Amino acid sequence: MQVKTNFYSTPLAVGTQARVRVLPSAVEIVHQGQVVARHTRCYERRRQILDLEHYLDVLGRKPGAFAGSKPLQQWREEGRWTAAYDEFWKALQQRNGVQMGTRLMIELLQAGRQYGYEKLTQALTQALALGAQEAAAVHYLLKAESLQQAQIARLPAELVSRLEYYERPQPCLFSYDGLLTMVVEVVQ
Repeated sequence: MQVKTNFYSTPLAVGTQARVRVLPSAVEIVHQGQVVARHTRCYERRRQILDLEHYLDVLGRKPGAFAGSKPLQQWREEGRWTAAYDEFWKALQQRNGVQMGTRLMIELLQAGRQYGYEKLTQALTQALALGAQEAAAVHYLLKAESLQQAQIARLPAELVSRLEYYERPQPCLFSYDGLLTMVVEVVQ
């Protein structure tokens, strides 16, 4: 959306009517009474101020455009895209292929919208430290705090000792192995 002489990104579809609030230090784009985008105000002329978050849905459908995108470049320049992001993205691409690895990275960035990008950065760093180079590991680490809060209290020791009564030895499966050899002989 053009504001004065600069262009600011929004998550809105092209042609959508929105109001713009120009403040001394920020530019806010308001749609249907809600702030949908907020950018630090740029006093230079003819600049594009782009937020990668506004392009994640489109880039999810076209992952090939992600690596060379201007919003990604601006996040790098601002320091929002750390070395942990690059390292994890590279690992995802090696493991799942370039296109699928990029899609998984975009999916993680979309999770960052929900949990916050600081928490996403911590989860990526922790996953790399643990050697877990899968998107599922990062999703787990993002949710781990809420999972710990929902964890059921441990059983009292007295109840656990009563449950030992129900322990049984593991069954022997040798006789079943004999059945498998009989089935193989019949089929041949």
